[in-house]
Amino acid sequence: MAPRLQLERAAWRWVETVSPEDVKDEHLEIAYRITVPSCKRGACRRNCKGNPNCLVGIGEHIWLGEIDENTFHNIDDPNSERRDKNTFVGLTNLGATCYVNTFLQVWFHNLELRQTLYLCQNSRAEEHNLELDYEPQTICEHLQYLFALLQNSNRRYIDPAGLVKALGLDTGQQQDAQEFSKLFLSLLEDTLSKQENPSLHNVIQQQFCGQFAYVTMCNQCGHASSLPSRFYELELNLQGHKQLTDCVTEFLKEEKLEGDNQYFCESCQSKQNATRRITIQSLPRTLNLQLMRFVFDRQTGHKKKLNTFISFPEVLDMGAYLEWKDEECVYALNAVLIHRGVSAYSGHYIAHVRDTHSSDWYKFNDEDIEKMEGKKLQLGIEEDIAETVKSQTRKPKCRKGYHCSRNAYMLVYKRQVEDSAKEKENNIEVPAFLQRLVERDNRKFEEWCVEMADMQKQSIDKGKAKHEEVKELYELLPTEDGQLFEFVPLEWLKKWLDDSTITKCIDNSKFLCSHGKLHPDKIGDVKCISLKAAELLFNRYGGSPRLDRSSLCQECVVQRCRVLRLKNQLSEDYKEVSNLVKIPLIRNEGFWIGKASLRSWRQLALEQLEEDEEETKHNNKKANGEGLDISAAKESEVPEVKEEGDDEEMKTFNEDILCPHGGLSILESERKLISVAVFNRLKMYFPKAPEFTHRQDPCQQCMRLDREGKENEALNKMVANEQKTSLLNLFQEKNRPTLQKWPQVSCCNQRPAKSAPVSSVGNSVLLCPHGGFMFTYDSMVRGDTQQEGLIFQQQRDMREYVQATIYIRKVVDNRKIMQEAAPELNMSGSEAEDNKGKGKNDPDFNQSEDGTKRQKLINSSGCPNAKLNASVNRSSNHSTSPIIHNSHKMGIRRSTRHRKLRGEKALVVSANQTLKELKIQIMHAFSVAPFDQNLTIDGCSLTDDSATLGSLGVIPESVICLKDRDCTCTTIAQHHIKTGAAAPIRQSETAAPG
Repeated sequence: MAPRLQLERAAWRWVETVSPEDVKDEHLEIAYRITVPSCKRGACRRNCKGNPNCLVGIGEHIWLGEIDENTFHNIDDPNSERRDKNTFVGLTNLGATCYVNTFLQVWFHNLELRQTLYLCQNSRAEEHNLELDYEPQTICEHLQYLFALLQNSNRRYIDPAGLVKALGLDTGQQQDAQEFSKLFLSLLEDTLSKQENPSLHNVIQQQFCGQFAYVTMCNQCGHASSLPSRFYELELNLQGHKQLTDCVTEFLKEEKLEGDNQYFCESCQSKQNATRRITIQSLPRTLNLQLMRFVFDRQTGHKKKLNTFISFPEVLDMGAYLEWKDEECVYALNAVLIHRGVSAYSGHYIAHVRDTHSSDWYKFNDEDIEKMEGKKLQLGIEEDIAETVKSQTRKPKCRKGYHCSRNAYMLVYKRQVEDSAKEKENNIEVPAFLQRLVERDNRKFEEWCVEMADMQKQSIDKGKAKHEEVKELYELLPTEDGQLFEFVPLEWLKKWLDDSTITKCIDNSKFLCSHGKLHPDKIGDVKCISLKAAELLFNRYGGSPRLDRSSLCQECVVQRCRVLRLKNQLSEDYKEVSNLVKIPLIRNEGFWIGKASLRSWRQLALEQLEEDEEETKHNNKKANGEGLDISAAKESEVPEVKEEGDDEEMKTFNEDILCPHGGLSILESERKLISVAVFNRLKMYFPKAPEFTHRQDPCQQCMRLDREGKENEALNKMVANEQKTSLLNLFQEKNRPTLQKWPQVSCCNQRPAKSAPVSSVGNSVLLCPHGGFMFTYDSMVRGDTQQEGLIFQQQRDMREYVQATIYIRKVVDNRKIMQEAAPELNMSGSEAEDNKGKGKNDPDFNQSEDGTKRQKLINSSGCPNAKLNASVNRSSNHSTSPIIHNSHKMGIRRSTRHRKLRGEKALVVSANQTLKELKIQIMHAFSVAPFDQNLTIDGCSLTDDSATLGSLGVIPESVICLKDRDCTCTTIAQHHIKTGAAAPIRQSETAAPG
């Protein structure tokens, strides 16, 4: 079969000659590859995913040939867990308990110790006959039960978890094996000493305990003292030794006590030089020799393992080391405990044990037990340690009757006695109460074996039935020409053919397009099967929706056809459009198009086509037909060169002539009139693009805002001229309040406060409510910080107020206001009041502002109010302010009382109140909706509804101008009338049109 890419190209090659309007059923079948021939068995190495009729390589091969019954199940043969005849039982490794398992196997093969444990009293199991629900509790009971299972269990290995838990061992951490041996024997000795049977009290001592003495002899008087001690194993140093006998000799050698280590002699009654040695007085029946492989490294501060070889004999004569030779002292090697690994903190423990009855050697490796060939110990691969060892010394040659090891850490020798033959003949019987417990466990094991065998048989029977079913159905799957068919998921078919997976119902929902039919891109994920096979599968397994011939989606195919055709046609249309737009229009008729859109329409069209193609894809997968040769559209493409002014990236075609209100932009320089033919050609690529004919008028709202902007610009120029006049008066010292003389005492006293940044030359804050200067000459010379703090406190109070009064002034004729406010620069407050004009269009209209902001400073010496209402001129950086100097000429003081004009209303606000809340108050006062309110203060528009009044600079006594957006007038700047001058407006700030 052809590769998948060729199938995809062939499925959509017809779009080059067929228009979207002419798509028929035959084109749908080609796009969905219904007509692609099916593959024959042996022709495909793997399933053809691009061919819905290919039904090979989906897992059918395991059902069509000879069937192995083992393939129908994954259950191991339960008999593999059964103990073979004349073999020993292993122990499960619970994680890091291999060192425990090795000692248990060694102690189990000590027949005298095993017999002793069996004789221990177990009153709970014997008297109450609790074998049905009996569980061991004490360590002795666990060890009894464990040895009984090791002797008579039917299992190949058993679990020592009960004993390990009773001992309190951490199964995830490896312990010191030598330390565990000492502690366990000590614990066992203590347990046996409490038994009622006195013959059991000294079994551990008789079996493992020997005695030696530390003999110290004074070099001065020859007096000798002896200190006896018991031992359960001899700890032998390995460093510097190659023979076991050398290790024993070093253990018994004399030690000189000299210098600081002198011995106190009881005979001499003084410290004397002496010699000390160890003398072995008695040896146990079982001699444990601990080889000190794990030593402390002073340089690293941790333990390390010595990997040196040591040679040890099969028969050890300890007669030469005994003080008295009146007892049998020949020992035979009975067990070798091995530690594999180079580290003292990790590795694996293995036990080599000689069977007492047969004298055969066995290797006990947790669950696995291996009998060695012949009757000899064979360490073999146990001496292969990790390659990380830097110095790999060659294994020395061992003479006959000796063994060499660099991993052995404990040697167990057993005394050879005359009645050893009788010991071999004696078979240790398991006590009746323990045997009942063993039989209970054996019954559980047999029941488990039967259960596993039944499960295995059921799986085989099920597999055979499935084999017949699959074989029958698979022959019905392929479709024939002219037959009805349906689609099923490819993955479902694979799972149906895989017996290890439970077959679920058929789910076709994830293959649907937005029209509820089979998506063309998903044809590679489904297979076409015959209607008869589909009926059998859906009836047996269920599922939905069912997809047949009517599920081929014509809408998706038509859309894909349109996109692919336009991508192929794009280059030709680009050349044709470029030539047509150069031809002048005979009549000024056609459509408006943005110049930026006209420059980049090909790139926009390509992006739009790719988006449309992506919409026809399913789950971001590659579309069928992507392999279609569309090089004609891209070979002629050249990189777009952006012209000047085309900085912003176009996103939607013709969006550059849209105004913010969705109408035609008023900027004629940014659009071009094109013919109807050119626009229709572009419309093919951008069917949803905005269109405006040559008769379309520009947006009326934008034109109105443009007119208002021009009026604002003229108003700002007029205000700038007025500011120049104010600055000229300031420079020429005209109309300024002056002091006739310096007062001796400050007129008003205020508490100091933190300073605020100065925004204008506001000398009015230096005047008290009576018009006089607040500070004395002396205080100014001394720099009295208390007086300086008064100014800062006043300015802070302007922005940290509560329940203060501001004034809202509604404006409708800016030009008239500015004309009538300007003369007040040289007028008193009363004169300004007399010249107040009247509005013509709005009953709330006023045309004048007060000449000076009110400022009250009440002190404790007779002022009627205790609150300071200080007003700071907040106009511009060069505002008009009174100049205070030491002159005999008395300046004219303006009125500090705010003159409320007609149409002006007072509102009570706080500094932490938001602008949105103020707009709601204004709505109730002037019946102007918040979104129609245009508020300005000091020439700045107030637009941030979430900002507080304090942060916006609204202070007590402020005047805010309100302009209703429905009115034709524009907003003017606020005027603080101080000393008869109108507050200036920043020329760079223009009131927003709303």
